[in-house]
Amino acid sequence: MKKIILFIVLIAFSAFGFSQDNIDTNTKASSKKVKFQTHVMFGVRAGLTISNIDFVEAPILENKHRNSFYFGAFADISLSNTISLVPELQFSSEGAKDEKLHLDYIQAPIFLKYRISPRVRLGIAPQMGWKVHKHEDGIKDLAFSGVTGLEYRINEVLFVDARYTHGITNIFHENSGLEAKNTNVQIGIGYQF
Repeated sequence: MKKIILFIVLIAFSAFGFSQDNIDTNTKASSKKVKFQTHVMFGVRAGLTISNIDFVEAPILENKHRNSFYFGAFADISLSNTISLVPELQFSSEGAKDEKLHLDYIQAPIFLKYRISPRVRLGIAPQMGWKVHKHEDGIKDLAFSGVTGLEYRINEVLFVDARYTHGITNIFHENSGLEAKNTNVQIGIGYQF
């Protein structure tokens, strides 16, 4: 797993370094060369989380979903007219409703977003989360997930988005005998500077 994350980080930095150069593209409408220039924009987003823990076997506690919140900041790095690399840092309250299963994370997804229309973008990301607030509770401090998302632009700076996160790794320590993964839906609003 560490090798996969290292590989993704290296690819992200390589893409960022490559994208700093201007890219020449020919337009069909004219023979003039159009230069694409990389833009980096920053923003913030926040909203509601609806999360649960997906146990492999019957859960040991009542396993109702938890409604809470998230907030974070991001950089939007355009790699072309349709593709962007979007690293983020966010706080997200997840887990299940029972207080013993509350899991609060500082998360770092690295999104690859594709613009399918002037207002709509789709994205996928690997995500690493560091558990905060609780320690020595039988739950691992690091969690790895996959994320998909849909974003709709209201105007130049304001957007709404929805995301689904599914855990890749077991959240419990191996010696606990339990196996479960985090699942989470985020619905929110963002502002891009």
